[in-house]
Amino acid sequence: QVQLVESGGGLVQAGGSLRLSCAPSGRTFNVYVMGWFRQAPGKERELVAAIRWSGGMTYYADYVKGRFAIPRDNDKNTVYLQLNSLKPEDTAVYYCAAADQIFYSSSYYLATKYNYWGPGTQVTVYS
Repeated sequence: QVQLVESGGGLVQAGGSLRLSCAPSGRTFNVYVMGWFRQAPGKERELVAAIRWSGGMTYYADYVKGRFAIPRDNDKNTVYLQLNSLKPEDTAVYYCAAADQIFYSSSYYLATKYNYWGPGTQVTVYS
């Protein structure tokens, strides 16, 4: 089992920045990919960014390229989501997710591939 808890959400003005954190615990040696998803009211959960646990290959949704980043701190065993140039449409609950099965990077956007989820953290961007 892998446990995930997100932190760092909050209220921020448009154009501002936030950094979300996710520190997996438990059987982390089985983790293959970690991802950040978000879900706005009335919308489906969508992938924001993902990182291969071993090797660090990253993947970003088109709508966040150049604005968000998914760095990892190996010493702290923590994955971050750096949110820059935030827009009101970025308002959502952001979830950290982990998968312990190997699958193609073309499927990183599929929430069903991830079997561990954090409770989520709210990000609200006001104009």
